[in-house]
Parts: sequence; structure tokens; C-alpha cells
Amino acid sequence: MASRSIKNRPSIKKKHPSIGLLSILVVFLAVIVAGGVGVYALGSSWLQDLPDYTEADAFNTAEPTEVYANDGTTLLAKFQLENREPVELDQISPYVLEGTVATEDERFYEHGGFDIAGIARAVVVNLTGSGHEGASTITQQFVRNTILSEEMDDISFKRKIREMYLSVKLEEMYSKDEILRMYLNTINYGSGAHGIQAASKRYFSKNASDLTLAEAALLIGIPQSPTYNNPIDNRENSIKRRNLVLDRMLSNGYITQEEHDAAQAEEVNLVESIPSNDGILLYPYFTSYVRDLLTDPDGPYKYSVNEVFKGGLRVITTIDPSMQQKAEAAAAAKLETLNDAVDAAIVATDPATGHVKAMVGGKDYETQKVNLATGSGGMEGNPGRPCGSSFKTFTLIAALEAGISPQTMFDCSSPANIPGYSIPLHNSDNASYGTRSIASGFAVSSNTGFVRLEMSLGTNKVYEVAKRMGITSPLSETDPNLTLGQFNVTMLDMSKAYAAIANGGTLYESEPILQIIDRKGNVIRDNSAPEGTRVISPEVAHAATEVMKGVITGGTGTAAQLWSGQTAAGKTGTSSDYKDITFCGITPQLSVSIWLGDPENETQVNTTAADVFSNFVGAALEGQPLQEFPSAGDPPYQNYTDATFHIGGYWSSSNSSSDSTTSEEEEKPKEEKPKEEKPETPQTPEEPTQPPTEPENPGGNEPPVDPTPPPTPPVDGNEGGGETSTPVAFGTRSALPLSTVSSDLWMRDPFWLMRTWLRVA
Repeated sequence: MASRSIKNRPSIKKKHPSIGLLSILVVFLAVIVAGGVGVYALGSSWLQDLPDYTEADAFNTAEPTEVYANDGTTLLAKFQLENREPVELDQISPYVLEGTVATEDERFYEHGGFDIAGIARAVVVNLTGSGHEGASTITQQFVRNTILSEEMDDISFKRKIREMYLSVKLEEMYSKDEILRMYLNTINYGSGAHGIQAASKRYFSKNASDLTLAEAALLIGIPQSPTYNNPIDNRENSIKRRNLVLDRMLSNGYITQEEHDAAQAEEVNLVESIPSNDGILLYPYFTSYVRDLLTDPDGPYKYSVNEVFKGGLRVITTIDPSMQQKAEAAAAAKLETLNDAVDAAIVATDPATGHVKAMVGGKDYETQKVNLATGSGGMEGNPGRPCGSSFKTFTLIAALEAGISPQTMFDCSSPANIPGYSIPLHNSDNASYGTRSIASGFAVSSNTGFVRLEMSLGTNKVYEVAKRMGITSPLSETDPNLTLGQFNVTMLDMSKAYAAIANGGTLYESEPILQIIDRKGNVIRDNSAPEGTRVISPEVAHAATEVMKGVITGGTGTAAQLWSGQTAAGKTGTSSDYKDITFCGITPQLSVSIWLGDPENETQVNTTAADVFSNFVGAALEGQPLQEFPSAGDPPYQNYTDATFHIGGYWSSSNSSSDSTTSEEEEKPKEEKPKEEKPETPQTPEEPTQPPTEPENPGGNEPPVDPTPPPTPPVDGNEGGGETSTPVAFGTRSALPLSTVSSDLWMRDPFWLMRTWLRVA
């Protein structure tokens, strides 16, 4: 159809004779009521502040920004202020070209920008009352709708003179065909469609090149009054206008009488295609996050709204469609088993780059636009939710950086008196885990043990580690609740932080955009090989990973095990009121953070998120070769054989630095006459505060047990459960394996094994 040529169409010249200011002023003088000597000067002054018209074609080519997945072909969104899709002239049906000229400006190929004869004819028609006829040429309409769009509603002589002057200038710069193309790509066809291609798809779900004569005439009739002539809302008016267009085409010799009659008899058969209101086509939580990031004035890109919505950018994101679908499927499968009020968030990050590979921000974007993965779209002030014991990982890293071996024994008994809190702290179900290694306490997620560890290190140390590893939300440097994850964080930040552990200690900022390409095909932003920042040593990352593996192999996160045998590590989390369930897990290929909960914070969630990790990551990595985490030696652990980790949670060395032994009263539990436990003297806060609590066994009747049954002699027990005696933790030599620690303990207390045997017996 596009091969049809326009009938009676003259040859087109690139340039046109200049009409100039004097010619325009002739018209001005003809219509102005009062004139005088200053007319020329007045007209000249009206032309002093004209908008830039040298790039008029930019108005025609104002294009939407298209957002794609990482494959470069899966279209996620078209961001645009107007539904517009510019096309070339040979991509438009000749019926549209002919009908537009016949209806809007039949002398288009004869005048030089404005039509004096047309103005005179319109004046006569309008004054005699024989009808209504506009005097604006196609060029003038284009100028009014684009270059002078801000003056469109101004009906003054000044605006008309400016419009006519610019029309002349454009005719000098562009050929008639170029002006017609720009006009057809910008004119308003109603129902949000700007340009003939967008209109063709909106009303008939076809390209502009495929329009029939009747369809073309219907669309040509709309711009005169896009609301009144809209075929969706005003079918009868649109048909009358269509028939008028056909009459004009007939009278100008573009169609035959037979073609005219057949087109007028044709029924209007609309095949509507309704575009998305916000331009988002796929993965709305992720795609809206990308859109907001592009236009965030405080973000890394800082594009203006016009640059994004008119600039014709091509944005290639990091999202993996296959992985995204598997993440959504894993979340949906889990939510089917839970209360309808419960929602889910998932972020999967590539540890090697920080690229976001999958993001689930909720289950229904239409009803819940807050992105639960990023906190954007409605969470004001402090976005995110409590992550529970998933935050204990930062305390573990702070301890490793302080030179404390994960095999160091510490007190995990429950309850625990915390300075500043009048109510004791408990483990989940008040389980008393006694004295055990830090690694074991991490696996069973002992609240009492990790608050004691945090306070011995200094809460500020845990705070510093979390901030260094990419947690951006507000945290407290003094509140013991920090290690228990009672402050709001986002899954985006947690995935980023855990990724730094998975890759050996390098932090990469979460990055959803791979490339940005301008309308000319130039790559103006490339994030394919980002630079990271070393935030923890490879040795600390390796040691933390080894401890985190224990959560999955035999701790609170066994449901996260991968059926492929792929090594994984992670940490479970549950808020104190059971309203937030998290699991943050890593493999060498992915860092995944998962949240389950009620966005309204009303419904308790009695479940685990570890199985969501298993289902999603297992599917995402299916068929891929197994990989191992980066290997490294041990961190430089300190020698704590001359120190004891007390019940209160503080490290204490002997009085003499040369004395390498600890006192018997300090080191050995008294079996015959158990020492009376002296509660710590709490500091009185200004306001009564609640103790930090962090359950870690949602859905279970029994508390989690030590994941690795201790060998004989038991090291990770508390010599009988700690029900009646005051457990005393023994400092261990740094970087020693568990068996060596056991021997060391036995040598320093030869009666220890006998007492243990008697107690068990």
C-alpha cells in the first residue's frame, strides 16, 4: 500500500522563496484594526524571543525511551509523555498523505509557509456564515503544536505573527515532504495517540502503511477536534468527518467516485489496542525502579523527565527474564500456602558485578505499588522492614575482624540480663544453648549469645561493618537490637552486602542498568564491568562463608539446601513479633535476599523463607556447573588463652600480661557447689525499654538444636545443659580446629571429662 504515489503532487524543492517579514506584515496590516507608523517596529519586537527552531526535526523525532531486559530484545517498557512512534514517509499509507493534504491544506505544495489565498477564503467563509474554515496551513499547525506549543492557547496577533514567521523559516529549511512527515508524526489523533503510527495501532491495531482508504479517512478527520471526532466515544461524528475527508479527496482528484462511494459505505470496525498507562509492559516493580532511578536528582544518572520521556534512549537492564520468571514462580508458590495478607520480596544479585538479575517487589503491582524489595514507591522516611537475625552476619564479621575465631566459646544461655534493659533477653522458645562456639551459636541463631558478643565488641563496630558493606537505611550505633535486625533494611541492600561475602570481600553497588544508548546508537553509559570497593578481607569473607554454611547444613536454614549439591551459605531471620521472615543466602553465582510478611504489618507469619531460596536458586542454577566460593586462609586471629568470655559479654584479660593462665574460679564450673549467678546491674535508661528479642524457630514446636552433635568430649554443649550451673566460657587458641580446641580444654582441666561423664550418666 505504501508504494502508491500521491496524485497531482508537484515536484518538491528543498528550499522555498523567502516571503520575509515584509510579506507577513502585509497580512498583519490587513487584519489589524488600528495601525500606524510603529507597526513594523511592533512586529519586529514580537519576533525577538522566538524559541530555537533550527532543530525542528527534533520535535518530530521525540521518541520514547525503551527499556529492555539483559538480552536486548525483551521489551520491558516504553516511557513517554505521549503515545508516539515516528515513522518515515514511505511507512505511511498514501491515502493518509493524500487525504491530509486535501483536507488540511490543499495548496500545501504551492504556498511558502502560510497561504494568503487560504486566509482570504477562510475570512469570506466565516464572515458570510456559510461554514467554518481554518486558515492555518500544515506548516503552521506543525509550528503551533511543537515550536510554539507553550503559546498554543494564545489567540493574540502576536502569536499568529510569530507562527507565520516560523512557518516561513521552516519552509526555507525543509522540503514539503519533510514537513508533511514531521506533521504526521506529531499531530494529536485523540485517545492519547500522537502521530499517525500511534493512531493506527491505537484504533486499528495495525501499522500506518496498512491502512485502507476508509480507515485513513477516519483518522485524518480526527485532528480537527480530537475529542468531538473520536471514533471510540463519538462514532457518528467521526463518520461524518470521515465522509467529509473522502469528499475532499474526490474533489482534489486523489480518488475515483467508485473508491469514494465504497469507502463511505464501509462500516467502521475498530480493533483497539490500549497502551499501558505508565508505559510498563513487564516486571513492573523492577521496571518502575529503573525509571525512578533514571530520573532521581540525587541518583547516579540524574536525567530530566524530558530526557527520559522524549529522548529516545535505549536502556538495557541487568534483569534476566528466565531468572525473573523463576523468582516470581518461587514467590507465588510460597504465597499460595500462606495468609492472603502476606506478600513477598526477592532480590537476586550477581556477586561478581552487583547486577540485579531478578527482583520481586510484591505480588500485585496494580493494587500495591510499594516495592517491598527496595522500599520505593511509598515507604517514606525509613524504607524497608526488619530482617531479624539475618543481621547477625555483620556481628560475625565484626568479631572476625577483631581477631576472634569462630571456634571461640561464648555464652548462649537464656535468659540474659542486658545492661539498660529491665526485662531479660531470651532465645527463641527460651532455649538455653549454654556455652558453645560462635559458629554453632550462629547456626542455631542464639539471640543471647550474639547480643553478648555485640556488646563485647561494641555496637558501634557492628554498625560500622553494616554501613561499610552497603546498608543505607538508618541504624543505631548504640542499641543492642542492632544485631537482632530490628531496624528497617531493604532486601536490595541485604543482597548487595551478602554479595560482598560471596565474592571474597568486594562491594559492588546494586546496579539494574547494563547500558544506556542514545537515539543515534552511541553507548553513553556502560556498566558491564563496574569497579568495586574492598570492604572486608578475603580471609574474613572466607571465614564468614564457612560459618554461614553451617546454617544450611545443620542449623535454622536447612530448608535452603540445594538439590543439585551446589554449595550455599546464608542466614535466617525472624522479627520479634513474627511479622517479618527473611532468608539471605549466597552461592558463588548469586546473592539472594528474601522477605515474607504483611505489608500492613498486621499479620504474623509462621513459616520460613529458606525453602523459597532453595526453590528459586535451584531452578535458576539448574544445568550450570557446580562452583566453589573463593578460598583464602584464616584471618589473623588473636590468642585469647589468657582471657575469658564472661556471661556479661565482655572480654577480660588476667591482671598480668605475662601470666598465660586464668584463675580456676574463672575457668572451671563448680559442680558440687554451683556458683550463684549474680545478675548484672542494669543501667537505668531515661525511658523504660524493651529487651531485644529475636525468635528463630517459626512454625516449630521444639527449639533448633546444635546442628553438629559434639564429639566426646562435647565442646559445643554446656556440660549438662546449663540449667543449674553458671556456664563459664573458655577462650580458645586462635585458628585452631575443633578437635584441637577440645584437647586444649581437656589439658587445662583434666577433671572436666569425668564431671561431664558423671552428669550425663
